This record gives sequence, C-alpha cells and structure tokens, in this order.
Amino acid sequence: MMQRRRFLGTLGALALGTLAVGVLGPAADAFAQAKKPLAIDVYKSPLCGCCEEWVKHLRANGFTVTVHDVEDTGEYRKRFGMPERFGSCHTGHIAGYAIEGHVPAADIRKLLAAKPKAVGLAVPGMPVGSPGMEQGPRKDPFDVLLVKADGAASVFSRHNKPAA
Repeated sequence: MMQRRRFLGTLGALALGTLAVGVLGPAADAFAQAKKPLAIDVYKSPLCGCCEEWVKHLRANGFTVTVHDVEDTGEYRKRFGMPERFGSCHTGHIAGYAIEGHVPAADIRKLLAAKPKAVGLAVPGMPVGSPGMEQGPRKDPFDVLLVKADGAASVFSRHNKPAA
C-alpha cells in the first residue's frame, strides 16, 4: 500500500511538473533571454568619441561588446548588407542583424525579440540626444529605421518626440 502511494505521488508530481514546464516554458525562456547578456560586435574609428559613448550605453544596458577599431566602417556596412545611405559613424553586428549608428539598446532588444526579416536597424546621421550623442538637455527627435534586404526602410521606433 505504501509503495503504491509513493508511486502515485511520484507520478502526480511528474505530471504537474510536465504541465508547469509546458505552461511556463515560453515565459521562463523569455525571462532567461531577457537576462542573458547579448554579444554585439562594433566596428568603429579609433578616433571617434561618440562611438565609444554608444559602446558605454550598450554595456550599461547589459550587452557584451567587442570593439573593433577599423579605418573604414563602410566596408562592414557593405559586408552586413546595410545600404550606404543609412551610414553613420559605427556599425554593429548582432544575431545576423546590422546595427547602424546611435540605435538605443532597447530597440536592439526589441528587434531581437521580434526577429523580423530585415538587414537591421539604422539611425542615419548623428542626432543630438541619441545614445552616445548626449549634449546636455538638448534632445532632437530621431527615428530608428528598420532596413529591409531590398534597401527599403520603415520607422521602427520614434524617440524624443516634441510634446503635442
């Protein structure tokens, strides 16, 4: 009788455990992904201070950054499929996506969670107030663009919108 109770108790615990993994599995996996450091390679000029500030922004937001000081970032944009017209002062590469310019860390995480079919994200130019381009209280509005393989782009997110 005691062995039967132990057997049924073990069987019940296994069933509940399997059910919990099935129900909580995706949530637990998403939580683990959110906490897992994300590795990004950044290709930048060795002389660019704002690039280094963007790297600090990424590190402060949980990214593991490997910096590559290079003479020509355009070579890396081309390698990763980012059209030159979206060019900025540095290029990142993470999980198969190109990250061009001063893209906020939160947008990179959003991209990685959504996994769209795209080349990556770009913030063309160097807008004041974007990560790495902080200059006191001034924060110019800027868009993060989602760049597709055909070179088309759409707004992925908007930042520093003026109050209506």
